[in-house]
Amino acid sequence: MSHTHLLYHIIYGTKNRLPLISESWEPDFYKQMGGIVRNHQGIPIEINGMPDHLHMLVRIKPVITVADFLRQTKAISSGWIRRAHEPKFRWQRRYGAFSVSESVSEAVRKYIRNQKSITRNRRSKTNIKSYCVCIAWSSMRNICGSDVRW
Repeated sequence: MSHTHLLYHIIYGTKNRLPLISESWEPDFYKQMGGIVRNHQGIPIEINGMPDHLHMLVRIKPVITVADFLRQTKAISSGWIRRAHEPKFRWQRRYGAFSVSESVSEAVRKYIRNQKSITRNRRSKTNIKSYCVCIAWSSMRNICGSDVRW
């Protein structure tokens, strides 16, 4: 029997980073995203975001490529948002998709769960770079022990 563990941190930004995700329908949107992930045989672990971007930690089964999963979840979610809430809504063409080790999955969950306070404190393009460095550092410490130094 084969075993896979395909855990991804996915980030979608709104087109031109416009603040189009409203707090008034944000909880419904996250529930909808969870359903879209499940409909693609994935498992939504954490979903959160800001008015101009979305973060998801998801487990994907090897029945769909990551690129197809991303394309389909973006298309379905943007269609739902346009029909239900914001006719001008579009996602950016680009996205972020990072494989996540189980050893740092809880740190990623916390990062996504606390997205609003983190983003409020560090509103810049370095946010993703800082996050990646933080996760990489955490991974190195888990793998090599606490005596790892820069």
